[in-house]
Amino acid sequence: MTTLFIADLHLSPLRPDITACFLHFMQTEAPQAESLYVLGDLFEFWIGDDDNSLFSQTIKEAFSTLTQQGVACYFIQGNRDFLLGKAFCRQTGIILLDDVCLVDLYGKPTVILHGDTLCTLDENYQNFRAKVHQPWLQFLFKRIPLFIRQKIVSHVQNKAKQVKQTKQMNIMDVTPSEVVRVLESYHVTQMIHGHTHRPFVHSLETNDGTATRIVLGDWYEQGSVLVCTPESTSLQTRQFISNK
Repeated sequence: MTTLFIADLHLSPLRPDITACFLHFMQTEAPQAESLYVLGDLFEFWIGDDDNSLFSQTIKEAFSTLTQQGVACYFIQGNRDFLLGKAFCRQTGIILLDDVCLVDLYGKPTVILHGDTLCTLDENYQNFRAKVHQPWLQFLFKRIPLFIRQKIVSHVQNKAKQVKQTKQMNIMDVTPSEVVRVLESYHVTQMIHGHTHRPFVHSLETNDGTATRIVLGDWYEQGSVLVCTPESTSLQTRQFISNK
């Protein structure tokens, strides 16, 4: 039995190397698992489930094929794909989870989340997140013509890149006290998340004992997969496929 976790792939037509690595993973490794969890930012940006571009269809088909093979696929929205919704789930067979979710990982209760809500020191981002997650605003945005949404997103992304260059590194990382608060609120000693692009297995102390925080890696230079079995947990990398 194997459970796989991935996050922060930032899939985009502009990065065919990442897409190729992902599709290879979905065709060769994922079918051998009993379940796959995607903890957000699968896409560089998802502008709506009505995106029927060839690229989007390719990704949807990869998930649809996997779920039809009997692999349970779960998805937590990230800060780049918070507009992924019920239509995508119907088309692919994946199951959309809450922003923070408690799962039983082979007898080990584990909190899973994207990770952006842990970065509480980044007040500007948290304010922005609160605004864009308002249902009424998402309802209106999804009814804007697709090509206009693409222009809006492009503008927002360019502005976000400029702001990110001026932020201090500690602001963009998780707040330790918030990590402890979330763990203790669920009375668990294991957490898995992405978002920060800083893959590592951290050990920390909580009122419930010594806890483990596993940070998934991004897919900018290589694939990153957390492989969990009843016997072990391993944070691994996957090399990009050479076109040579």
